[in-house]
Amino acid sequence: MKKLINSVADVVAESVAGFAAAHADIVRAEFDPMFVVRADAPVAGKVGLVSGGGSGHEPLHIGYVGAGMLDAAVPGAVFTSPPPDPILAATRAVDGGAGVLHIVKNYTGDVLNFETAAELAEMEGLTVRAVTVNDDVAVEDSLYTAGRRGVAGTVLVEKIAGAAAERGDDLDGVAAVAQHVIDNVRTMGVALRACTVPHAGRPSFDLGEDEIEIGIGIHGEPGRHRVPMAGADAITDQLLDAVVADLRVRAGERVLLLVNGMGGTPESELYIVYGHARRRLEDIGVVVERSLVGNFITSLEMQGVSLTLLRLDDGLTALWDAPVHTAALRRGR
Repeated sequence: MKKLINSVADVVAESVAGFAAAHADIVRAEFDPMFVVRADAPVAGKVGLVSGGGSGHEPLHIGYVGAGMLDAAVPGAVFTSPPPDPILAATRAVDGGAGVLHIVKNYTGDVLNFETAAELAEMEGLTVRAVTVNDDVAVEDSLYTAGRRGVAGTVLVEKIAGAAAERGDDLDGVAAVAQHVIDNVRTMGVALRACTVPHAGRPSFDLGEDEIEIGIGIHGEPGRHRVPMAGADAITDQLLDAVVADLRVRAGERVLLLVNGMGGTPESELYIVYGHARRRLEDIGVVVERSLVGNFITSLEMQGVSLTLLRLDDGLTALWDAPVHTAALRRGR
């Protein structure tokens, strides 16, 4: 294992400290317990948005803290849910009097720990709602979850719900917007090569030199099946066909197309995938109204890609286009 770390035990804390120092105009970091929060939090009268989960998926979640997106993010150890205490502390830190929305990826640890933190917050008099992101069409159950996993669609939920909160929607309204995104977003991924978790010191799963894993999870969980390596277009077809079928996208509908790298795939390859996926969608009469290509939710240095479609309407498009100023996503500010 070759990684730019000092010790396995300090990876997350040192990374968060460096991140906060680099983006001090946007965020500040707390370490007892650890979370990242907007520099101007709490914002009076605004619904606060909190998300989080295991580290190793950067820029998710800390990279999306800032105006127009998250108010706080709680990083756990690599691929490990944060415990309730820092989630509770982050919830307190962003409460501006309008309530707090938790955006939770559908992994058992995340769901349980966010639920516990919400219960503790409500005992203190805070008002908390939660939505659960479950956009992965690959499997119904995995090593880490009951039901579908939350993957790249989480970025779109955080951006659009963040815009709704920024414009002044109340807590029920922001939660409804977030749920509307969840109901209309689907994702499918593929791994070409595994990542290495620092505390494990070896690749998280084995793939033959001519094998790929279709439907892989962001922690290396098993997907639908292993198949021989193929060209980019053939792989893209397998991902896109599954997403289109599950979302039931029809001719004339508008979508946002997100092609996301898993950490170890060059952008040049991501754009090859994007180009073919877009042509395929246009061939069936689907309008690609908005696009996003790059590394937005990763799995350390895993080689691979995920493909996400969000069915758009005028309201979601306006919220997607709204200004945002975070370390990882900036527009209109």
